[in-house]
Amino acid sequence: MNATPSTRRRLGALAFVVAVAVAALVGVVAAQSASSASRTAGPVGEADGVLPEGVTAYDERHPGVTRLDPELLAALRAAADDAARDGVELIVTSGWRSPAYQQQLLDDAVAHYGSEAEAARWVASPETSAHVSGDAVDIGPTAAWLWLSENGAAYGLCQSYANELWHFELRPEATAHGCPEMYLDPTDDPRLNASAR
Repeated sequence: MNATPSTRRRLGALAFVVAVAVAALVGVVAAQSASSASRTAGPVGEADGVLPEGVTAYDERHPGVTRLDPELLAALRAAADDAARDGVELIVTSGWRSPAYQQQLLDDAVAHYGSEAEAARWVASPETSAHVSGDAVDIGPTAAWLWLSENGAAYGLCQSYANELWHFELRPEATAHGCPEMYLDPTDDPRLNASAR
């Protein structure tokens, strides 16, 4: 069976998105694994929102999940139920973060990328991060965030950044109008720009 031009374009776009996401994920993992010498705060742990592997939206033990905004968590759980019916498990790779954890991630990103400006494309400050306020969640593995990128609007869950396709935020209006266009990266997001406040 031959694919239609429209299907080929969508598949090509999806392949591009996956390639960008994999490259971005490698960068974030490298930034999160940077030397602890660059950290300004002491070690962070589960109380700061660090999650072990395999945590789902139904976890009741880890603040990284339990301190998410209640409406975001409810939407995520509804999506997880439907994804499971499609054979996809949504794993929460990061949710709520303490300011100390967010600062550590930012410091590690500066060390990895070599400048605050480049690091800001990947990691927001503790003052502006939607993770610190409990309003953002990162989903894995790739099959899970791909499922959520296709189906998330029905739950109000939308991808915010083109370079962080695993990052979702609650946009209740998306259930009726679809998700808004993604920002290129956090530096393109007017919500994070102090002068826009």
